[in-house]
Amino acid sequence: MANITIVYWSGTGNTEAMARLIKEGAEGAGASVTLLNVAQADGSALEADVLALGCPAMGAEVLEESEFEPYIASIEGKLSGKKIALFGSYGWGDGEWLRDWTDRMTGAGAALAAESLAVNEAPGGDDALACKRFGAAIAG
Repeated sequence: MANITIVYWSGTGNTEAMARLIKEGAEGAGASVTLLNVAQADGSALEADVLALGCPAMGAEVLEESEFEPYIASIEGKLSGKKIALFGSYGWGDGEWLRDWTDRMTGAGAALAAESLAVNEAPGGDDALACKRFGAAIAG
């Protein structure tokens, strides 16, 4: 059984909703899941079999800068060989922030447990199902 930690930042609640759906999908596939807002997270999240990270697109397609970016910077040097999964919501653009973030994390040596998942606005209908499938996929 996989041990998964999901660390997220959410401003409007869309990325938090994604995180909860991903947790549901992973638990349904037999994983043990810890869900943490980034304000609650520390380096111990790296001890999980899979670290799922969620952040919406902000500003000019960047990660949230006051809490989430500092957390990512603090763990970035420890990601080599680590299984991670990236997700988040966006309201404009085409998901560039997620592609850039994926490149940054794989460049740090992390291995993707699943293809990164972006959802436009709130995850409903097919997007909610995609979140649950993403959770099941990262559960192994």
